[in-house]
Amino acid sequence: MLDSELIQRAQAGERKAMVEILSKLETPLYRTAFYLMGNEQDALDATQEALLKVYRNLPSYKGEAMIYTWAQRIVTNVCMDMFRKRKKVVLMEEDAIREDRNAGKEVEKGAVISDLKQAIRRLPMPQQTAIILRYVQEYNYKEISEAMGLPLNTVKSHLFRGRKQLQKWLSEYQEGGDFSWQMKK
Repeated sequence: MLDSELIQRAQAGERKAMVEILSKLETPLYRTAFYLMGNEQDALDATQEALLKVYRNLPSYKGEAMIYTWAQRIVTNVCMDMFRKRKKVVLMEEDAIREDRNAGKEVEKGAVISDLKQAIRRLPMPQQTAIILRYVQEYNYKEISEAMGLPLNTVKSHLFRGRKQLQKWLSEYQEGGDFSWQMKK
Protein backbone atom coordinates (compact mmCIF):
# COMPACT_ATOMS: atom_id res chain seq x y z
CA MET A 1 0.00 0.00 0.00
CA LEU A 2 1.22 3.45 -0.84
CA ASP A 3 0.74 5.96 1.94
CA SER A 4 0.37 9.70 1.54
CA GLU A 5 3.73 10.38 3.24
CA LEU A 6 5.57 8.33 0.62
CA ILE A 7 3.69 10.10 -2.17
CA GLN A 8 4.49 13.52 -0.68
CA ARG A 9 8.18 12.62 -0.44
CA ALA A 10 8.18 11.56 -4.08
CA GLN A 11 6.36 14.74 -5.09
CA ALA A 12 9.04 16.72 -3.23
CA GLY A 13 11.66 15.06 -5.42
CA GLU A 14 12.93 12.24 -3.23
CA ARG A 15 14.24 9.68 -5.70
CA LYS A 16 14.00 6.67 -3.35
CA ALA A 17 10.31 7.37 -2.69
CA MET A 18 9.61 7.72 -6.42
CA VAL A 19 11.36 4.42 -7.17
CA GLU A 20 9.34 2.69 -4.45
CA ILE A 21 6.05 4.04 -5.84
CA LEU A 22 6.89 3.05 -9.40
CA SER A 23 7.98 -0.44 -8.36
CA LYS A 24 4.73 -1.01 -6.44
CA LEU A 25 2.65 0.20 -9.39
CA GLU A 26 4.51 -1.79 -12.04
CA THR A 27 2.89 -5.21 -11.57
CA PRO A 28 -0.76 -4.07 -11.39
CA LEU A 29 -0.24 -1.77 -14.39
CA TYR A 30 1.41 -4.57 -16.37
CA ARG A 31 -1.43 -6.96 -15.54
CA THR A 32 -4.01 -4.50 -16.86
CA ALA A 33 -1.93 -3.71 -19.94
CA PHE A 34 -1.44 -7.41 -20.67
CA TYR A 35 -5.15 -8.15 -20.59
CA LEU A 36 -5.97 -5.07 -22.67
CA MET A 37 -3.17 -5.46 -25.23
CA GLY A 38 -3.23 -9.23 -25.45
CA ASN A 39 0.50 -9.87 -25.70
CA GLU A 40 3.60 -9.45 -23.60
CA GLN A 41 5.57 -7.04 -25.80
CA ASP A 42 2.73 -4.53 -26.19
CA ALA A 43 1.93 -4.84 -22.49
CA LEU A 44 5.54 -4.08 -21.59
CA ASP A 45 5.54 -1.07 -23.91
CA ALA A 46 2.27 0.22 -22.46
CA THR A 47 3.46 -0.36 -18.90
CA GLN A 48 6.72 1.47 -19.55
CA GLU A 49 4.90 4.42 -21.11
CA ALA A 50 2.37 4.50 -18.25
CA LEU A 51 5.11 4.42 -15.60
CA LEU A 52 6.87 7.26 -17.39
CA LYS A 53 3.62 9.26 -17.34
CA VAL A 54 3.17 8.50 -13.64
CA TYR A 55 6.73 9.69 -13.02
CA ARG A 56 6.17 12.91 -14.99
CA ASN A 57 2.72 13.63 -13.57
CA LEU A 58 3.18 12.60 -9.94
CA PRO A 59 4.09 16.16 -8.88
CA SER A 60 0.63 17.28 -10.06
CA TYR A 61 -1.19 14.30 -8.46
CA LYS A 62 -3.70 15.81 -6.03
CA GLY A 63 -4.83 12.68 -4.22
CA GLU A 64 -8.50 12.98 -5.24
CA ALA A 65 -8.44 9.32 -6.31
CA MET A 66 -6.33 6.52 -4.86
CA ILE A 67 -2.95 6.44 -6.56
CA TYR A 68 -3.62 2.92 -7.84
CA THR A 69 -6.82 4.00 -9.60
CA TRP A 70 -5.12 7.16 -10.89
CA ALA A 71 -2.31 5.02 -12.34
CA GLN A 72 -4.80 2.51 -13.77
CA ARG A 73 -6.50 5.34 -15.62
CA ILE A 74 -3.14 6.29 -17.09
CA VAL A 75 -2.33 2.76 -18.29
CA THR A 76 -5.85 2.32 -19.68
CA ASN A 77 -5.51 5.56 -21.64
CA VAL A 78 -2.07 4.52 -22.91
CA CYS A 79 -3.51 1.22 -24.15
CA MET A 80 -6.44 2.96 -25.84
CA ASP A 81 -4.03 5.36 -27.53
CA MET A 82 -1.97 2.43 -28.78
CA PHE A 83 -5.10 0.81 -30.23
CA ARG A 84 -6.14 4.06 -31.94
CA LYS A 85 -2.70 4.42 -33.49
CA ARG A 86 -2.78 0.88 -34.86
CA LYS A 87 -6.45 0.61 -35.77
CA LYS A 88 -6.18 -3.16 -35.91
CA VAL A 89 -7.28 -6.09 -33.81
CA VAL A 90 -4.62 -7.53 -31.53
CA LEU A 91 -5.03 -11.26 -31.01
CA MET A 92 -4.11 -13.04 -27.80
CA GLU A 93 -0.90 -15.02 -27.95
CA GLU A 94 -1.38 -18.69 -27.26
CA ASP A 95 1.54 -18.72 -24.83
CA ALA A 96 -0.41 -16.23 -22.72
CA ILE A 97 -2.24 -19.23 -21.31
CA ARG A 98 0.14 -20.62 -18.73
CA GLU A 99 -1.88 -23.69 -17.83
CA ASP A 100 -0.47 -27.21 -17.73
CA ARG A 101 -2.18 -28.87 -20.65
CA ASN A 102 -0.93 -32.39 -19.94
CA ALA A 103 -3.78 -33.56 -17.71
CA GLY A 104 -7.42 -34.04 -18.81
CA LYS A 105 -9.18 -31.50 -16.61
CA GLU A 106 -6.28 -29.08 -16.91
CA VAL A 107 -6.54 -29.21 -20.71
CA GLU A 108 -10.23 -28.42 -20.48
CA LYS A 109 -9.56 -25.63 -18.00
CA GLY A 110 -6.88 -24.18 -20.30
CA ALA A 111 -9.33 -24.20 -23.22
CA VAL A 112 -11.96 -22.45 -21.12
CA ILE A 113 -9.47 -19.80 -20.01
CA SER A 114 -8.31 -19.32 -23.60
CA ASP A 115 -11.91 -18.95 -24.81
CA LEU A 116 -12.69 -16.53 -22.00
CA LYS A 117 -9.66 -14.37 -22.77
CA GLN A 118 -10.52 -14.35 -26.47
CA ALA A 119 -14.11 -13.39 -25.66
CA ILE A 120 -12.97 -10.54 -23.40
CA ARG A 121 -10.72 -9.30 -26.23
CA ARG A 122 -13.78 -9.11 -28.52
CA LEU A 123 -15.68 -6.77 -26.19
CA PRO A 124 -15.73 -3.04 -26.93
CA MET A 125 -12.83 -1.31 -25.15
CA PRO A 126 -14.89 0.30 -22.34
CA GLN A 127 -16.55 -3.03 -21.47
CA GLN A 128 -13.24 -4.88 -21.79
CA THR A 129 -11.51 -2.40 -19.49
CA ALA A 130 -14.30 -2.49 -16.90
CA ILE A 131 -14.33 -6.34 -16.90
CA ILE A 132 -10.53 -6.50 -16.50
CA LEU A 133 -10.43 -3.95 -13.70
CA ARG A 134 -13.30 -5.71 -11.88
CA TYR A 135 -12.38 -9.38 -12.27
CA VAL A 136 -8.62 -9.37 -12.85
CA GLN A 137 -7.57 -6.40 -10.71
CA GLU A 138 -10.52 -6.90 -8.31
CA TYR A 139 -11.37 -3.20 -8.13
CA ASN A 140 -14.71 -2.13 -6.70
CA TYR A 141 -17.15 -0.07 -8.77
CA LYS A 142 -15.99 3.25 -7.34
CA GLU A 143 -12.34 2.48 -8.10
CA ILE A 144 -13.23 1.44 -11.65
CA SER A 145 -15.18 4.67 -12.07
CA GLU A 146 -12.15 6.67 -10.96
CA ALA A 147 -9.71 4.65 -13.07
CA MET A 148 -11.81 4.97 -16.21
CA GLY A 149 -12.91 8.54 -15.56
CA LEU A 150 -16.56 7.56 -15.97
CA PRO A 151 -19.68 8.00 -13.83
CA LEU A 152 -20.48 5.06 -11.55
CA ASN A 153 -23.68 4.16 -13.42
CA THR A 154 -21.80 4.09 -16.73
CA VAL A 155 -19.29 1.65 -15.23
CA LYS A 156 -22.14 -0.53 -13.96
CA SER A 157 -23.68 -0.44 -17.43
CA HIS A 158 -20.37 -1.46 -19.08
CA LEU A 159 -19.98 -4.33 -16.61
CA PHE A 160 -23.58 -5.48 -17.09
CA ARG A 161 -23.35 -5.40 -20.90
CA GLY A 162 -19.91 -7.02 -20.88
CA ARG A 163 -21.07 -9.87 -18.62
CA LYS A 164 -24.19 -10.41 -20.73
CA GLN A 165 -22.15 -10.56 -23.94
CA LEU A 166 -19.61 -12.94 -22.39
CA GLN A 167 -22.42 -15.17 -21.13
CA LYS A 168 -23.89 -15.23 -24.64
CA TRP A 169 -20.57 -16.03 -26.31
CA LEU A 170 -19.60 -18.64 -23.72
CA SER A 171 -23.04 -20.20 -23.22
CA GLU A 172 -21.77 -23.61 -24.35
CA TYR A 173 -19.87 -23.88 -21.06
CA GLN A 174 -23.02 -23.18 -19.06
CA GLU A 175 -25.05 -25.73 -21.00
CA GLY A 176 -22.37 -28.46 -21.17
CA GLY A 177 -22.48 -29.36 -17.51
CA ASP A 178 -18.75 -30.08 -17.15
CA PHE A 179 -17.82 -26.53 -16.41
CA SER A 180 -20.16 -23.99 -14.89
CA TRP A 181 -18.96 -20.56 -15.93
CA GLN A 182 -20.26 -17.56 -14.06
CA MET A 183 -18.84 -14.18 -13.19
CA LYS A 184 -19.49 -12.78 -9.76
CA LYS A 185 -21.25 -9.45 -9.68
